[in-house]
Amino acid sequence: MKIAICDDDAFIIKQLTELTDKFFKTHKLKLPELVNFSNGEALLEQSEGLDIVFLDISMPGIDGITAGSRLMKRNPHMIIFIVTAYPQYLDDAMRFHVFRYLSKPIEPERLFKNLEDALKQYNISDNMLTIELRQGVVNVPSNDIIYIESSNRKVTLYTNNQEYASIKPMSYWIDVTRNIHCFYQTHGSFIINMKYITSFNKSVVYLYNNQFQAFITQRNYTKFKTAYLLYLESMR
Repeated sequence: MKIAICDDDAFIIKQLTELTDKFFKTHKLKLPELVNFSNGEALLEQSEGLDIVFLDISMPGIDGITAGSRLMKRNPHMIIFIVTAYPQYLDDAMRFHVFRYLSKPIEPERLFKNLEDALKQYNISDNMLTIELRQGVVNVPSNDIIYIESSNRKVTLYTNNQEYASIKPMSYWIDVTRNIHCFYQTHGSFIINMKYITSFNKSVVYLYNNQFQAFITQRNYTKFKTAYLLYLESMR
């Protein structure tokens, strides 16, 4: 695992380095490779192989919002923590699916709790879903699946840049995703990844910055809303 800390405040870099090191040692985990940057330009130049990034927003040159957006385009699985004293930037950070938002000064207990969640997310992103196609088999990270749709007896799995026509029925995918906590069946024809929810109402769920949409049955709305709020709570 490779973790980057990008902040123009040397004290914050030192604090995050020491706390991250303490977390891994306390949990008897293999120590990650830690790299530090004082600006967004340097981070982007050496972003290859990064798994987790602690990113300040207000920095000289490229700001954290811009740097984070570019990092996520390069690697959608990257786990990004926004670390800042300016909460007004939260909405901007959420647009590129930032993992967590940490306030300065850093609270050790909150950081440790969020690092535990980050490791769970890191392990989930490594889980592969095997999709049988008519022309063969493909393995896709479960974290990449935005939603699954059944239409006209065909089942399609959608990512942000690819569609996979599965030869397995919807019942198969209901069983496969049942124990993956980010997936939820909103409708007989739709299973969605709650990670990608932009907004929803009593009939439609909008996903991935409104680029996709899935139906939701009215009788399922209350349970779905509760499940989504619990999902958000688990991500804090």
